[in-house]
Amino acid sequence: MRALPLAVSATLAALLAFAGAPAAAQDVAGHLAAGDAARCQRNPQAAVMHFRAALALDSLSYEANWKASRELTDIGKLMPDAQRDARDSVYAEALALAHRAVRVDSMGADGHYMVAVAAGRVALTKSAHERVKSASVVRDAALRAIALDPRHDGAMHVMGRWNAEIMRLPGLTKFFARTFLGASVFKEASWDNSVKFFGDAIQINPQNIYHHLDFAEALVDADRAAEARPHLEEVARLPLGCDVGDPTYKQQAAELLQKITRH
Repeated sequence: MRALPLAVSATLAALLAFAGAPAAAQDVAGHLAAGDAARCQRNPQAAVMHFRAALALDSLSYEANWKASRELTDIGKLMPDAQRDARDSVYAEALALAHRAVRVDSMGADGHYMVAVAAGRVALTKSAHERVKSASVVRDAALRAIALDPRHDGAMHVMGRWNAEIMRLPGLTKFFARTFLGASVFKEASWDNSVKFFGDAIQINPQNIYHHLDFAEALVDADRAAEARPHLEEVARLPLGCDVGDPTYKQQAAELLQKITRH
């Protein structure tokens, strides 16, 4: 996925300013509600500020921890390579918050889901060797979330993408991982598994634009472009949701549809 456009300096300034500011005169529940509202205005900067405020009042709030992790991950996705160091710090904090959410409530699916998401993002900042080792962490956390909540479409999406990313690796890389790094989980990856997990995610939440786009990309890479077309067309029809990336996902879907149409 390409980086999304954002005035990164303004984002970082807002986050840094808020980190040193006193919490607003509002209770934890109020900040959580305000954060949720900001998210659905596709404003992750405002959302994370409210979740930070909730954490300032109660650092062991399960909901504030995993939701702050989610918003930080979204903010990190918006930051370009030119801000790599700052982006790495944002992802590292997102992972730390996700781990804390799991420590607070190990039976909460959303905490494990965010460990999978944030660990995957942190892995992108590491060497190839470290990325391979992180593959097991991402898989295990996503599967744990699914075990706790069999209808967690976000965790289903992670597993769909996990299988697709493994299948996209060159054969020699996968052989090296299995043989020298002991990454036996790589043997479990397949395009069929990717299709199944993405299909389950969409069945649970058919309005999610990102589900359809990532599924379509996996289908194209699996040489099943004809099956990708309906999902790309569905992206164009769906209304924007709470995900800050939705406008860009729509653009990417349109570009991919045009590309496969030319071929």
